[in-house]
Amino acid sequence: MTNVVVIGSQWGDEGKGKIVDWLSERADIVVRFQGGHNAGHTLVIDGVSYKLSLLPSGVVRPGKKAVIGNGVVVDPHALIAEIGRLKDQGVEVTPDNLRIAENATLILSLHRELDGMREDAASNSGTKIGTTRRGIGPAYEDKVGRRAIRVMDLADLDALGGKVERILTHHNALRRGFGAVEVEHKTIMEELSSIAERVLPFMDSVWRLLDIERRKGSRILFEGAQGSLLDIDHGTYPFVTSSNTVAGQAAAGSGMGPGSLGYILGITKAYTTRVGEGPFPTELTDEIGQFLGEKGHEFGTVTGRKRRCGWFDAALVRQSVATNGITGIALTKLDVLDGLEELKICVGYKLDGQEIDYLPAAQAAQARVEPIYITLEGWKESTVGARKWADLPAQAIKYVRQVEELIGAPVALLSTSPERDDTILVTDPFED
Repeated sequence: MTNVVVIGSQWGDEGKGKIVDWLSERADIVVRFQGGHNAGHTLVIDGVSYKLSLLPSGVVRPGKKAVIGNGVVVDPHALIAEIGRLKDQGVEVTPDNLRIAENATLILSLHRELDGMREDAASNSGTKIGTTRRGIGPAYEDKVGRRAIRVMDLADLDALGGKVERILTHHNALRRGFGAVEVEHKTIMEELSSIAERVLPFMDSVWRLLDIERRKGSRILFEGAQGSLLDIDHGTYPFVTSSNTVAGQAAAGSGMGPGSLGYILGITKAYTTRVGEGPFPTELTDEIGQFLGEKGHEFGTVTGRKRRCGWFDAALVRQSVATNGITGIALTKLDVLDGLEELKICVGYKLDGQEIDYLPAAQAAQARVEPIYITLEGWKESTVGARKWADLPAQAIKYVRQVEELIGAPVALLSTSPERDDTILVTDPFED
């Protein structure tokens, strides 16, 4: 038995929600370790869809404990709203099944406002990053700048005055630069006071909780948000998110030592998508790209934004295998490829006349690379709902084996529809 870390190996939207839900049935605890409510997971259970942004996917499973680690930035109002939406669907979220790290950073209204002002200014200058405008980046900036308000601060509002003054000194200077009205001290104090009693019951020393559970032999599932190619260090900078999304962050963002992480499962879509701005070497703007988007229902869970679609990029996923230490992958949305005459896989790039097998880090170089493809025969038969290898067309199996060889990692699970049971299990990550 081992613990499992689930991360996205591409630009997010790989289908982590379904896989995490599938694995959470085998887990005792599900932990979010980075990001915020800027990423979304859609779970389909017995025909009912649950859309989660901040809460760990395990929260919809009876008897499981959900944990939000210190690496997450928490919008308290979004948290309470999401808990309310789940309650309307019959899912009770209480301090018994949800714990939040006392040292997690809070997202405040001024973070959301700053995010929007920056994106508006960048849109006018043509340098837009494409954030969700939810205050994620500004909250992480305050965390690194050592002026953040954290969950534990809600327990001592009398001592918050100086901390609020410090954060306002920074933000009001920025707001003056944007020509915006300054935020008053009492406004932030009232904002924090209004939410404290609703958040504090969930507060815990998460590193200690996880250490106790580890010693008891509990199965712990670490749930990443977004994808590895959006990592602040290893992604397509600056078109990235504001946190580390690679597997190593599971340790830093939860307080559990890296030696306890165990199996690293990379969720990998059978083609490639990304939302927002940034390089995309295999992007298809033709009828095939439209086919993939329509058949794959490629719209963001959180923003509703249409996703850009393209061929599978083995060079990029191979890079993610290396930076995450991926043990095996869960290949999702294979069924979306049903019916295509031929399929292409990117195996490397041409850059200024030279062939390379990785995506360079420089933004200008990323914009100049040209994909090198191999072509495989497609299949006409349906793979929807397949639950064993014998249910798959021969060409679909050939495609999967080619992916394994090119990325240097085996397929542990194969997903053939949004339904959780439509999954071919090759290796149970908890038992590896």
